[in-house]
Amino acid sequence: MERTIGRFTGQRRGPLVLLIGAMHGNEPAGILAIREVFRLLERAQQTDAHFVFSGRVVGFLGNIKAFSSQKRFVDTDLNRIWGQQMVNDILLHDKTPRHAEEAELIDLVKAIDSEISDYQPTELFILDLHTTSAGGGIFSIPLETDPVSIRLAAELHAPVVMGLLKGLDGTFMHYANHPESVFKVVGRTIHTVAFEAGQHNDPESMNRSVSASIRLMRAVGCVDKKDVGSHHDAILQQYGKNLPKVTQITHVHHIQSGEQFVMRAGYVNFQVIERGEHLADNEHGPIYAPHGGYILMPLYQPQGVDGFFIVTEVPPRDRLR
Repeated sequence: MERTIGRFTGQRRGPLVLLIGAMHGNEPAGILAIREVFRLLERAQQTDAHFVFSGRVVGFLGNIKAFSSQKRFVDTDLNRIWGQQMVNDILLHDKTPRHAEEAELIDLVKAIDSEISDYQPTELFILDLHTTSAGGGIFSIPLETDPVSIRLAAELHAPVVMGLLKGLDGTFMHYANHPESVFKVVGRTIHTVAFEAGQHNDPESMNRSVSASIRLMRAVGCVDKKDVGSHHDAILQQYGKNLPKVTQITHVHHIQSGEQFVMRAGYVNFQVIERGEHLADNEHGPIYAPHGGYILMPLYQPQGVDGFFIVTEVPPRDRLR
């Protein structure tokens, strides 16, 4: 398998857009979606004489080894090891990778850096495509220190989940936007958004990932509104219409080393839960909801370090803009 899934360069200069799928290897929808995005771009270029694309879009496969094995990861979660100091130590001192995911990280960084060096963009936008082990609603995750990231997350017609990155360490989004990352863009205008498209094996998760990718490219000026079918907006709006617009993470159940965590069956993303509800079990007995709200990402897969999240809706007056 190749790290780079595809590359499309427009007739006009513009931003560099990176689409990343399968940062977790058991999430195939992002890869299928990226392939479909390039097919649509090539078809538009060949069949529409008026189609104009500004900039360059490149698609990457995040964790090749885990994707080949259809596992979340081989040795450790690739989306939890992007600590700035650790990553730069590996890259700058040419250290031998300690495990499969460090090797994947090094290769992915080099591939991204190569595209930045080649295209020399003044703006870089990254969409990290994911799915969840539970069904239910789609959502987007912005970098909260970046107003552009928040705006783009809202553009995807999906609930915006605030505070999620504060409860996680070492994600790709943390590293990509760090001032001391190896990614060097003129003016340091790098903006990242993660998009969760639904359940891992739901065929519609691919279609939602395609629509989110195209929606982002339109929002950053790569394609004109007239060149994008309205069905892409409709796909996202239909799935997110009854979901809260903006939510805030209020609780995370981090699975401790050796904990025998088992999520109770039947929960889906954005399902309403009540305080004291029996959500899961471990070796000590039942795990109850500390308060009411919506459940997010209940864990229904053997690999993972977060059992579930609880979010509450943010009132319009308190939302970041």
